[in-house]
Amino acid sequence: MNAVDRQYLRMPFTQRGQRIGLFGGSFNPPHEGHVHVCEQALRKLELDQIWWLVTPGNPLKNNSNLAPLPDRLAACEAITPDPRMKITACEAALPTRYTADTIAHIIQRNVNVRFVWIMGADNLGQFHLWERWRDIAKLLPIAVIDRPGSTLALHSARAAQVLRHYRIDESDAPLLADFKAPAWTFLHGPRNSLSSTAIRAQKK
Repeated sequence: MNAVDRQYLRMPFTQRGQRIGLFGGSFNPPHEGHVHVCEQALRKLELDQIWWLVTPGNPLKNNSNLAPLPDRLAACEAITPDPRMKITACEAALPTRYTADTIAHIIQRNVNVRFVWIMGADNLGQFHLWERWRDIAKLLPIAVIDRPGSTLALHSARAAQVLRHYRIDESDAPLLADFKAPAWTFLHGPRNSLSSTAIRAQKK
């Protein structure tokens, strides 16, 4: 496997007061659905950047079909048209394995930045299975972007039920980065049905 370019092992450059979304995943492969989620988040949350945190491997998934990290990074670069979308594999250089630890490390390194965690509504349904998911909710605000077939997760997901008292109205989404965690919102709007799982299945 080719080595990961050193630039991707560093965190993207930030400036004091910036509002930055963190969008994590294996991106195996990345697709227009990922871009769509980020475009919605940039616009509705009024973010300065979104970091695509391309993970070495997801502990919740079978990684036997995971493409090499350098290939996934290159594929992400190829489909992100907006320079505010920053591709990084900084997690590969951190002494962390789980998302909660990675987020905590990023926040500690960027104390003057306001971060928001970005996830699709399909991930909200399984959020309660993530290692220390409650800690994630306490670390930074969360924006959930609607995905086809997952709108009902807004009410049915276990995490949504546990955190129901911390949900802010969608009309206040531009202020989400200013809220003290836990805080979250659900963003409705146009949806893109593409998924990495379906793309991999088509290639078989």
